[in-house]
Amino acid sequence: MKADFPYVWTDKKRTIFGLPLSFTRYFLTETKLITRSGFFNIVEDEIELYKIYDKKLFLPFGQRIIGCGTISLSSKDIDTPAKEIKSVKKPRAVIDLIDKYVNIQKDKY
Repeated sequence: MKADFPYVWTDKKRTIFGLPLSFTRYFLTETKLITRSGFFNIVEDEIELYKIYDKKLFLPFGQRIIGCGTISLSSKDIDTPAKEIKSVKKPRAVIDLIDKYVNIQKDKY
C-alpha cells in the first residue's frame, strides 16, 4: 500500500518470539497516531498527537527478553481516551519519538 503522507515510524504488533505475525500495524505521522488492525475487515483508529497528555511504558519480563514493550497513552480524545501500542520493538525509542512530536503539536496549538 502506498502512503499518502510520510510516516515517521511504523511497526507491527509482535507475537511469539518477537515475530511480526500480527495483523495490527501502528503508524506515526507528524500529526497523528494510526492503528490499523484486521485482515478481511480492516479497522483504523486515529488519535491526534496534541490530545495526548500522558504516556506510560510497560516492560514485562517476557517482552523484555525479545526487546519489546507496550506503550500506554492517555488522551483527551472522546473516541479513544486510552490507547495501547502493544509489543513493539525498541519501545523507549518509540516513546521518545512520540513525545517529540506530541510536544511539537502542542506548541502549534
